[in-house]
Amino acid sequence: MMDDSPRINDLDDLRSYVQETICERNELETNAYTMTERILIRAGRPCGLYFCLHGPRAVKFTAIWETDRNSVLFYGPTGERIERAQLTQAPNLVPQAA
Repeated sequence: MMDDSPRINDLDDLRSYVQETICERNELETNAYTMTERILIRAGRPCGLYFCLHGPRAVKFTAIWETDRNSVLFYGPTGERIERAQLTQAPNLVPQAA
């Protein structure tokens, strides 16, 4: 498992980091495949983001950003956890009201 501490400033940085990491680890071309995301809810409050990269031949690679621990868990195409990355800075999941 990886213990690098990527610096993430906003949700766009997080999306890019997740997509690049999944592609690098699985020898896929970055930005060649669609990635979707969903907000995860616990007790009525956002608690993370679920990412799914839709790869070749309908293979799916996933990652979950846990806001509680500020870490990203990466999963392989068969659902096994293959990596955990601790983030140094957390982006805001819900935009702040002005």
